[in-house]
Amino acid sequence: MTTKQPSFIIVGAPKAGTTALCVYLNRHPEIFIPPKKELNYFNKDIPANHKAKNIDEYLNFFSEGKEKVCGEKSPSYLRSKIAAQEIYAFNPDTKIIIMLREPVALLHSFHSQLLLNGSSEDIQDFQLALEAETDRRQGKRIPQHCSHKEKLFYRDVVKFTEQVERYFNTFGRDQVHIIIFDDFQKDPAKVYRETLEFIGVDPTFQTEFPKKNANRKVRNTQLQYLLKYPPSKILEIGKFFIPLPRSMRRGILQRIKNKLKKINTHKTDRDAIDPEFKRKLKKEFAPDIERLSGLLGRDLTYWSRD
Repeated sequence: MTTKQPSFIIVGAPKAGTTALCVYLNRHPEIFIPPKKELNYFNKDIPANHKAKNIDEYLNFFSEGKEKVCGEKSPSYLRSKIAAQEIYAFNPDTKIIIMLREPVALLHSFHSQLLLNGSSEDIQDFQLALEAETDRRQGKRIPQHCSHKEKLFYRDVVKFTEQVERYFNTFGRDQVHIIIFDDFQKDPAKVYRETLEFIGVDPTFQTEFPKKNANRKVRNTQLQYLLKYPPSKILEIGKFFIPLPRSMRRGILQRIKNKLKKINTHKTDRDAIDPEFKRKLKKEFAPDIERLSGLLGRDLTYWSRD
């Protein structure tokens, strides 16, 4: 019996539509994507929630796939300096999907996501968070429960030219499919069809494209912190109020936590970026965007304009 393995991987970038695309692809009758999100197996150089310790555990995530092809999505593979080579060593025929977004908008969204997670970031203001990056690279001003300070190195996330080059040099251009977030927003059906053709499944399959990952904000940061890191005394009290076997009690407590987290967040627009700071960032990222435009053969320099 042939072991199922991914024939395509969405490697990033984060906050560039990867979650939405993954959802849409998973609806296709010829595609299987594991329900477990972001396996992070090939990015061992980046501290992350690695969901497989070895190749057997990794492949086990695809064992239930009966469809024509399997795939996965781990956005940190793009930032990783070794993931491209690791994926190639695993399967040199893997088809790579890269999604890119204007850097300032991407980082603004990425910062909001870290705030929502409740542990990685504690600076509420986007500008101040990016200005703290120099200190954080020196190990300063790291949130108490941030286990991976590398998450706070925002500028590393949008070094697109070197990231894309890494995959082009490893797999060849024909094996790497680039999706620009603006195109995905403007005509998701067209981008979807082109992606299906790239993957090698029936491109005539149609689906709906509702908006995914609308911005959410925490209502009460103290409550969010307590839910993520409940004091040990509260957990001890739970034993008396919920006198059940440990596994059952943990399941009940987790459902309560999830419910409270949902209540404690709401959909809202992000706070606007200070115009002067936005112009400063666009100017900072302009040289890399110009190089990326040359690499892709597509003019993306409008990303650098106001």
